[in-house]
Amino acid sequence: MTDRALAVVRAGALTTVQDRGRPGHAHVGVPRSGALDAPAAALVNRLVGNPPGAAVLETTLTGCALRPRCPVTVAVGGAPCRVTVDGRPVPWGAPVDVPAGALLDVGAAEAGVRAYVGVSGGVLVEPVLGSRSTDLLSGLGPPPLADGTVLPLGRPGEPPARVDVAPQPAPAAELVLRVTPGPRADWFTPEALRVFTTLPYRVSSASNRIGLRLDGPALPRSRTGELPSEGMVLGAVQVPPEGGPVVFLADHPTTGGYPVIGVVRAADLPAAAQAAPGTPVRFTAVRRR
Repeated sequence: MTDRALAVVRAGALTTVQDRGRPGHAHVGVPRSGALDAPAAALVNRLVGNPPGAAVLETTLTGCALRPRCPVTVAVGGAPCRVTVDGRPVPWGAPVDVPAGALLDVGAAEAGVRAYVGVSGGVLVEPVLGSRSTDLLSGLGPPPLADGTVLPLGRPGEPPARVDVAPQPAPAAELVLRVTPGPRADWFTPEALRVFTTLPYRVSSASNRIGLRLDGPALPRSRTGELPSEGMVLGAVQVPPEGGPVVFLADHPTTGGYPVIGVVRAADLPAAAQAAPGTPVRFTAVRRR
């Protein structure tokens, strides 16, 4: 076992390769994609000595298990979880040396949704439009990992960080999202706008990398009919006909025909990525900057 590669022993519910995504292609229908919790992905890269944009693994709820074919340094961050090497507990949120052939097991999320696994040298799958990210909506990038997948690794760069444990924000018990009203707030009744920013919602189990779906009070429209398709941005809160809001995340479509009642501040979206089903959600209106 001398080649620089990582074998997937247990892929988990959904584990994908992610980096900073592929911005700048919305005009040709390609979403940005990339790690949903970008600060967590950048942190695990820093802990193992990678540049911030190196590709990492993003797990969903159930973690994954990996066997490197060469000695590597790994760090796991994002959703807190149990991490072991050949059955021995090792620190979460800190660089850990893993020998060639050892089994790294990233356990189920104890809070939050998505854990991030940084590996020294980064995951070196073939880039598409400048990014190694998996995009679930468009199908660009590598497919979600399956048991038996072998991932190539790059050469290590800087030495790992010298820390015992790196501080990371805990997943929110209640998610508060700052939202700028519009651009289609005029498609909703005054009562809908009041409900949107005063009453609570909960994260739906139907949420995914495309959008955070919310259960709660419907938002009635003041107009009938549908909009022509128009451009959609990260954080847009779209309201389908049934009236339940959807917050668009990294793999969101670049156009849509349902009205957007507001846009969530980008700084609040990493916390949304870690909001487990059932998490209470409140929207608070803010002015345009």
